[in-house]
Amino acid sequence: MRKFLNQRKPNKEIINKNIKFLGLDLNLPVFFISSSLTILFSVLVLIYPEASNTILSDTRNFTLSWFDAFFSASMTAFTLIVLLLIISPFGKIKLGDKDSVPEFGFFSWLCMLFAAGVGIGMTFYGAAEPLSYYTGVFGTPLNVTPQTDEAYRLAFSATIFHWGISAWSVYAIIGLSLAFFCYNWKLPLTIRSIFYPLLGDKTWGWQGDLIDIIAVLATLFGLATSLGLGAQQATSGLFYLFNLPNNVLNQSLVIVFITFVTIFSVYRGLDKGVRILSNVNIGLALVLMLSVVIAGPTIQILLSYGKNFVFYFEDIFRLSSLNRSDDLQWYHDWTIFYWAWWISWSPFVGMFIARISKGRTIREFLTVVMFAPLIFCLVWFTSFGETAIWQFQQGVGNLSKPVEEISLILFYMLDNFILPTFFSLFALFMLVLFFVTSSDSGSLVIDTITSGGKNNSPKIQRVIWAVIQGLLASVLLLGGGPYALLALQSGVISMALPFTFVLILAVFSLFYGILIEMNYLNKES
Repeated sequence: MRKFLNQRKPNKEIINKNIKFLGLDLNLPVFFISSSLTILFSVLVLIYPEASNTILSDTRNFTLSWFDAFFSASMTAFTLIVLLLIISPFGKIKLGDKDSVPEFGFFSWLCMLFAAGVGIGMTFYGAAEPLSYYTGVFGTPLNVTPQTDEAYRLAFSATIFHWGISAWSVYAIIGLSLAFFCYNWKLPLTIRSIFYPLLGDKTWGWQGDLIDIIAVLATLFGLATSLGLGAQQATSGLFYLFNLPNNVLNQSLVIVFITFVTIFSVYRGLDKGVRILSNVNIGLALVLMLSVVIAGPTIQILLSYGKNFVFYFEDIFRLSSLNRSDDLQWYHDWTIFYWAWWISWSPFVGMFIARISKGRTIREFLTVVMFAPLIFCLVWFTSFGETAIWQFQQGVGNLSKPVEEISLILFYMLDNFILPTFFSLFALFMLVLFFVTSSDSGSLVIDTITSGGKNNSPKIQRVIWAVIQGLLASVLLLGGGPYALLALQSGVISMALPFTFVLILAVFSLFYGILIEMNYLNKES
């Protein structure tokens, strides 16, 4: 520890390994290996779709069979660690110098946090997840009997469980670690910097390169899953509204279109691009949610906010259980998929919220990142889920029977509103904006990692990663064919496993670094 007290700023000559050529500024090993592996994977999937699908499925099944409990235990541990940090004396440490002030206002900070972290997924699953759990079309949480009071309760507590503090604890750990070592230790904003207290100058060697490569690949597959789900819902909406074929070709064309829009946003920059789009996104989401509350069973929805909040905390222990023999298939298809998805997204969302969180204290950062999304998710899923289940119970329209095509549930629900076409187009437009925000933010983060932590790298590098993201998402959809969703899930689950081990090591490094920081501050005072 004494060694690092005197060496919180490593030799810049060791850190700066970038190579500049053809207008690019890159950490060549990380960029070349990450991009090459992704492109090679994409080519092989296109050339050998059936074999690739088999390998992805086998890898998914192996990971779920052997590491499901590991994923669940890790998520529980991450949640407890974050809660411990909030109440600990470490919470008073500011992310940055003593005179640092937040770069973005509180509302813009929250908007960017939500838009980057959960936008597409919440739109896709807002009505679909609670309704699917209640009807039991894909099984039920804890194997309860479908369409019962218990199924109704768990439809919401299980959904919020998947999107609540457990999910955001992963983002919080990576985000805090990055912000702490970047702003307090003046290290580059890249994943490898988290491990400086453990690795020392080896952080800038092949060990650090390996960490960053794993982070890039995990992020790419996490983003590809989100973009793939978004494309599925967008084409479902186009099919429902205009009878356009809902197939993987059109889904891929949607991704191509989004990629071009993302390139435009890239050239606008973080402040003019992502910030503005994020604010607009959240504004549109709030308008849609308010419309759902008004058009749906309003009183029932309003009363359910508090009720579902209580149910969530009462059921969180049951849903965290590692003994899931009764609902193993549901547990694998939903809970473990979500845990893997959040873990894959954590480098992306964590780095993004670190990038926008300078000047906040550790306690403020963790409290907001953990509990603000919980409240928003509670309100969102209750509003959409209660409306969808109510329509099912009343035998209204296309939701009068269980629906297996998840991507259509939102449009089926909106079809029973006044001005159904308007609201469906509104939801489609909002989805496209979330699409662009996620792709742009993801490109920014991946470029930051592959450029050695630089925030001002050439914009063409973000364009390159935006194209690679779109390519990977399209390839997984095309390669998966009728099993496209399974292919997306297989990719994200497979890549989440190695990054989970990175996260565990990150926790130890963070605590080690905080102890060093406290010693350092005590010596200064």
